Amino acid sequence: MVNSNEFNTTKAATKGDQFTSFNVDDFQVPSGRDEVWRYISLRSLRGLHDGTFSDVVEQKISVSEQPGVSSEKVNPDDSRLGRAGAPADRVAAQAWTSMPSGQVVTIDGDKQYEDAVVITITGAGEDVTSFGATSVEVGKHAEVTIVLNYQGSGTHADNVEFLIGDGANVNVVVDADWEDDAVHLSHQIASLGRDATLRHNAAIFGGEIVRMVPRVSFTAPGGDAELLGVYYASEGQYFENRLLMDHSQPSCRSNVMYKGAIQGAPGSSKPDARSCWVGDILIRSNAENTDTYEVNRNLLLTDGARADAIPNLEIETGEIAGAGHAATVGRFDDEQVYYLMSRGIPEGEARRLIIRGFFLEIINRIPVQSLREDLAKRVDDELATISA
Repeated sequence: MVNSNEFNTTKAATKGDQFTSFNVDDFQVPSGRDEVWRYISLRSLRGLHDGTFSDVVEQKISVSEQPGVSSEKVNPDDSRLGRAGAPADRVAAQAWTSMPSGQVVTIDGDKQYEDAVVITITGAGEDVTSFGATSVEVGKHAEVTIVLNYQGSGTHADNVEFLIGDGANVNVVVDADWEDDAVHLSHQIASLGRDATLRHNAAIFGGEIVRMVPRVSFTAPGGDAELLGVYYASEGQYFENRLLMDHSQPSCRSNVMYKGAIQGAPGSSKPDARSCWVGDILIRSNAENTDTYEVNRNLLLTDGARADAIPNLEIETGEIAGAGHAATVGRFDDEQVYYLMSRGIPEGEARRLIIRGFFLEIINRIPVQSLREDLAKRVDDELATISA
């Protein structure tokens, strides 16, 4: 095991070679000067980063039942946990070290599942901290949709892994539907087998602070991964998405698209609305014929709002099919508003239509109709608070 002092004085060769460990003691307590923590308010994390958190309970989790799907609560040292990789930051390691139990979900292969597998994690309540680890293994050639729903109040940190077998086709929807007083930091790893397909969709509308760190690794050629995300931060909310697409195998494809709206309330006693998106794509030297692209778009709807967008692309071979990235932060196009107003639509309604269309490009890709409708309604509810 690597000593924490050694880790903090040795620079990783690539983002994909970042230090990882299951032991929280192998990480130093982060400060605001650390790159991976520079945008978030550490003092607002309720002690998750430095061990001063409140009383700990196990995560409250439920898994929907159907033939071919099994779920089991296991001890923290169960060998079925952590197979996709170890935590890459101190909070994720803290969750691993301190969790009272974990959950293993197994989805049989060679089967097409008509109903989504719904995993619901509920916060433990005010002034209570919960930790957990959830491992989801999908068998070869399975076709399945998995909905991971977070709800309720409290302080929660967890590790989630998706082990996707050869030829499997998996849709994952992560819905952070927290109450506005929740703090949640989630470390998520997906490992793709040969010719496996992953469509990972993240939606963040609730919570005081939500930080998701998805990482995707390819274990064999032919993998296809897509990370899509939507988020809407209002005053007093901070949402961060910090992802890594690690191409270490040839002939794999990835696509990343996140869209966010940030709406402040000038003069409010709450902190400004903020978001942060960091997208890292690594193409290793042996990952020939990689095809990848990432984009992040942000709309600042009012004063008192801020968005940071940082795309990173690291390429170690020139033998690729394509690679690119883009990110924007700005207000919406006045010409679009003028066009709609010229058709008799009031200015406030025109703005709402543009923002709704901005989100629907991603929301409409979510494979669960009821969830698509619910997310569209959440957008409408947020937009209803904007003064015409």
